[in-house]
Amino acid sequence: MSIRVAQWATGSVGSQSLGLILDRPELELVGVLVSDPAKAGKDAAELAGRNDPTGILATTDREALLRSRPDLVINAADADTRMDAAVDDLEWLLRAGVDVVASGPVVLQYPWGSASPEWIDRLEAATAAGSSTLHVNGIDPGFANDVLPLTLTSIASRIDSLRAFEISDYSTYDNPGMVEGFFGFGTPLDRDPVIALPGVLASGWGGTVRQLAAALDVTLDEQLTERVERLPAPSDMDTVCTHIAAGSQAALRFEVIGTVGGEPRIALEHVLRARTDLDADLAPEWAAPLGGGPASFRVEISGEPNLQLELTHLSSSGDHGASGMLTTAARLANCAEAVHAAAPGIVSAKDLPLATGRGLVTPHRP
Repeated sequence: MSIRVAQWATGSVGSQSLGLILDRPELELVGVLVSDPAKAGKDAAELAGRNDPTGILATTDREALLRSRPDLVINAADADTRMDAAVDDLEWLLRAGVDVVASGPVVLQYPWGSASPEWIDRLEAATAAGSSTLHVNGIDPGFANDVLPLTLTSIASRIDSLRAFEISDYSTYDNPGMVEGFFGFGTPLDRDPVIALPGVLASGWGGTVRQLAAALDVTLDEQLTERVERLPAPSDMDTVCTHIAAGSQAALRFEVIGTVGGEPRIALEHVLRARTDLDADLAPEWAAPLGGGPASFRVEISGEPNLQLELTHLSSSGDHGASGMLTTAARLANCAEAVHAAAPGIVSAKDLPLATGRGLVTPHRP
């Protein structure tokens, strides 16, 4: 029997996951919630960029969405700039007995030790009341630094340390609030961006490190180590959403490190460059995609044997920013069945069975 699924939000990620709901053989689309009144009344196919009408029309009324009786909601709404409201939405759905797969807030990817205890208590109480399940994931935080590294550890005989990377050119990432406001691109080096404030990294990405440790049965030192490096632009440059003047921030490297007895064991590292010229001499000493190109994810395991795995992503249009959104959406849709089958509660990637692209090997869809 198919799983009745509703899509919550149809932005850059949600429009993609909406299309995947239509593609997956075990999922039946029953509703679409939008925040933009201009999208209300539009057929789901139009919002997903498809040709064949579905008869499912978008609504701005969340009560109407609930009346469509979804078993599960894929929630791709903006969450990390409105976390309290996002948690309220998740709690409401879970208490109503609806399973949720969401792209954020990312701190809920593995909330224990990172998220507000009040949030955890509320969401766990909601899953108990509704006999429902919550899973927050994506590509990063998500697959690239939970399933991918944990799968690689299965061929190790000894693990001395594990490090997961995101390496990306941010010149095509069209999100001014994140690119400039959160990550600090284009801002003076004497003014700390949000990401450099104490505790922000441990909150946003600490759950990734803690989940890897939990899955590997490693007890980390209580305090995670946060490191941030910022480098200036050698000359004026522009991204799709931000002007970067010479001398302002054009590159960012940050780490969240879990230690055992003071020794680094599990780390997450991001290397982000804002540039349109991929041959620009910008932070050449930092990690770069091994095969060239604008973006990759990497896992390095030091031990026996030493292991290194590189994952690249690029959309058919050649835009790695678009493929980043699509891989997040695909992860949400492709693990819906596993989440619906899981026991009630907040579940992380380590709690779920293997999710695959079953049913997606088909002729090209219009």
